Amino acid sequence: MDKLLYIAASGAKQDLLGTAVRANNLANAQTTGFKAMLENARAMPAYGEGLPTRVFSMTESPSNNYEGGAMIQTDRELDAAIQGNGWFSVLDAQGNEAYTRAGSLQLGADGGLEDAHGNTLLGDAGGIFLPIPLSNINIANDGTISVRPQGAPETVLEEVGRLKLVNPNVADMERGDDGLFRLKNGQEAAEDINVRIRTGMLEGSNVNAIDEMVNMISLQRHYEMQVKMMKKADTLDMRGNQLLRII
Repeated sequence: MDKLLYIAASGAKQDLLGTAVRANNLANAQTTGFKAMLENARAMPAYGEGLPTRVFSMTESPSNNYEGGAMIQTDRELDAAIQGNGWFSVLDAQGNEAYTRAGSLQLGADGGLEDAHGNTLLGDAGGIFLPIPLSNINIANDGTISVRPQGAPETVLEEVGRLKLVNPNVADMERGDDGLFRLKNGQEAAEDINVRIRTGMLEGSNVNAIDEMVNMISLQRHYEMQVKMMKKADTLDMRGNQLLRII
């Protein structure tokens, strides 16, 4: 009975982990620039004393779905979306370079150009800071940022920097707990001058809510089956004990 109980309990645990991945995707179905997490299960031998005769299942999130999300028009001058492949570069909370597809930008109190979570956008010479107050901001499709200082004529635009846009191989990237992406080797990605953006647009989440819901229902039903197997193992164990007492 220990084998049956072990297999059922192991499967139920992995079903819960898989459900957590799907639930996280559903929770971010409306999050700007979100990339859906992928999950799969595989067999893993259990090593220890003696022969490795036990195998358990393990659910993991080996990668992410890097397909582009739908383009949403906002007409806001500080909204930007990557066209095709590429990433915005930001400074994370620890001051390290990280990458995101979320282009809902804002101005900080010190004039720093930030994403929606307060991470400073990086340019070709470090963090991007704009002279404030200003009347207008223009972001070109190559990431060049121009501003019109407050009180300046409408024809006056001053170039203040350019966004650092990168395009590393997504196979070399991983998602952090803060939702930002980084290179697995800890290095910084090189700037790619071929990456283009569209202003007045945002990239939506690439989560397919219907698929995620269907997969979650399937995992829940599979979990219920595993629980029934555990109950059946307990019942068989009780019956076996009863037979031993009779004998």
